[in-house]
Amino acid sequence: MDFKDQILQLAARVEKLLPRLKTEEATKNALIMPFIQVLGYDVFNPFEVNPEFIADIGIKKGEKVDYAIMKEGEPTILIECKHHLEKLDPHNSQLFRYFHTTKAKFGLLTNGLNYRFYTDLEERNKMDSTPFFEFNIAEIKETEITELKKFHKSYFDVESITNTASELKYLNELKNLLNKELIAPSETFVSFFTKQVYTGVMTAKVKEQFAPIIKRSFNLLISDAINERLKSALNQEKQLEAAEAKTEETLTATASTETNPLIVTTEQELEGFYIVKSLLRQHIDAKRITYRDAQSYFAILLDDNNRKTICRLYLGATKQYLAIPDENKKEIKYEIQTFDEIYQHADALLEAIARLEKGKELK
Repeated sequence: MDFKDQILQLAARVEKLLPRLKTEEATKNALIMPFIQVLGYDVFNPFEVNPEFIADIGIKKGEKVDYAIMKEGEPTILIECKHHLEKLDPHNSQLFRYFHTTKAKFGLLTNGLNYRFYTDLEERNKMDSTPFFEFNIAEIKETEITELKKFHKSYFDVESITNTASELKYLNELKNLLNKELIAPSETFVSFFTKQVYTGVMTAKVKEQFAPIIKRSFNLLISDAINERLKSALNQEKQLEAAEAKTEETLTATASTETNPLIVTTEQELEGFYIVKSLLRQHIDAKRITYRDAQSYFAILLDDNNRKTICRLYLGATKQYLAIPDENKKEIKYEIQTFDEIYQHADALLEAIARLEKGKELK
């Protein structure tokens, strides 16, 4: 199992474990220690992971940080842990105090859900007040996994991480700033864009009129970009599976027309099939996802078994539906305007697979 799979497996367990974790110690044992192990470190070897690492602060002796990841006898990453229900904001000052008394280059503050990585970009040997890298493991993204992999024991290189830390830090800060502006545009933000298109006098009333227009424009821009990315991903999926899909289509179409010549598998139905397959292939072998066409619906199956229906597509002349069986095998129908809306039901499709697999752990 590669690093990405290990992280996603840990992420899948997190929410199930949270209700059981009543203390900080339980959070450390169930979430944070497994996370450190995924990074390739032996949590039971104090030469690699030193628990309760002593970081004396001036006259205060015996101050301890929860974990220190060691390299050649010196701490290189200090890890301060909190209970998963605790907010991290009040606690970065504690890690700040530990940081400058050791030779550690990185600090990690975490509650088992949110992970914040710090270093000393602004002033040498003094931990920055804001993290250069942050993520929520329950919602971890592909790009974040790529950055996190740099902290794996096998790839860990202080210089390499430091070189990208500055870019990451300001990238995240700008992203957060833009996000705030898109939610509630500031006067400066509104004025900047209004001046590009409006030639009249810039009054308070004009700014008030343009604020929702600018907000809507950015939302449309983001929506269009997402749709383009999804279409691009779908086209790549089709190309990668071209040979497999061609064989499958031929066999299925032949079987269908032999039994009922009125059944014709359309491009629309195949597009829906490829979207469902692309959503599920990360969690189950793509070869197990098949389809069978019928006059009134298009069924997407697991293991080419009619008793293992993942979902059905009902493509009427005026309305289209995605139907997913619940635990009682009763179809729950979702009306869809476009096939891109199938992506919104990814969780329901995964739940359908989980039910068909009878509790087997998905990838």
